[in-house]
Amino acid sequence: MLATVPHLIDLRSDTVTQPTPAMRRAMAAAEVGDDVLGDDPTVIALQERAAELTGKEAALFVASGTMGNLVSHMAHVPRGGEIIADAAAHLAQMEAGGYAVISGATVRPIAAGPDGTWDSSDVENAFRPDDPHQPPTALVTVENTHSPSLGRPLDADYIARVAGLAHARGVPLHIDGARLFNAVVALGTTAKALVGPADSATFCLSKGLACPVGSLVVGSNDFIARAHRARKMVGGGMRQAGILAAAGLVALGGGPDGTIERLADDHVNARRLAHGLAEMAGVEGLEPAAITTNYVVFGLARRSGISLAETQSAFLAEARSRALAFTPYPGGRVRALTHHGIERNDIERALVITREVLAELGLAPVHSGSH
Repeated sequence: MLATVPHLIDLRSDTVTQPTPAMRRAMAAAEVGDDVLGDDPTVIALQERAAELTGKEAALFVASGTMGNLVSHMAHVPRGGEIIADAAAHLAQMEAGGYAVISGATVRPIAAGPDGTWDSSDVENAFRPDDPHQPPTALVTVENTHSPSLGRPLDADYIARVAGLAHARGVPLHIDGARLFNAVVALGTTAKALVGPADSATFCLSKGLACPVGSLVVGSNDFIARAHRARKMVGGGMRQAGILAAAGLVALGGGPDGTIERLADDHVNARRLAHGLAEMAGVEGLEPAAITTNYVVFGLARRSGISLAETQSAFLAEARSRALAFTPYPGGRVRALTHHGIERNDIERALVITREVLAELGLAPVHSGSH
């Protein structure tokens, strides 16, 4: 008799989500056209739904959040222009330098505080003077949720404050809303409220919303026309894309098949995971009160004579051997993201496995903590 292999508890990212049964049915039955020619009805419907939810004039379906940010930069920023962004922002750290290589822009980094926000004086000082020796400030961009601060949601008042600083200088504001709807759910607000002060925004369908592919870019009609041209330039035109867009319509549709409201379950699971981890000897630098969405990052205790990087590598390997997957994070830390497909019993099993691994590596007594 073959032993039962436990299913993998995959906490590496919310990008590992699988499309729901309702999405698969919608994709199979999707009415399609040719989106490059502008006549795919399902893509059109998705774009209209995205514009409606965010209160913008128009929207554009793109292949990924990185593409969404890139075409937004291309639409907003002239070659040689500069983007004010968080020093640890996705666009600066994780998008292969596309803002420079393709858009021809530079980035003016500002370090955010522990809550993910900028000090207003830092923003004001980041704008360039009208000096031919310096690149002109062409765009301000913020990330919501703010990943470097453990996925903190940025509220509408803060977004409006940053937008006001930008607009006073004739500079647009772009929101990298890869996890925008996590912020919406965590704050008990609407996408329209969070995006309203901004000139443009992106949001991902393929993270917590559980779609297989895609992001949306939203903004004015003129901005979307420029972004559409930029999408073509980077090879982002897709033909019968309605097969993909159909999943997005399900996600954004509300009702029992929609996946926005259920993000609250991910936030609850993340807090449970954080509280359980924080009780364990061998886990360091984790404040459960700081967990507001689906983002958990924790440190590991140091072992004498062994580097933190070696400890991190051993921990990740041992956990994976027990069907639990995390992601390495800078500073020898470990990242876990909850998402669709991870249930409460998976969290409890993840805590048991983590405790076993910590004991195996000598980072904690065998019977430390509580379950």
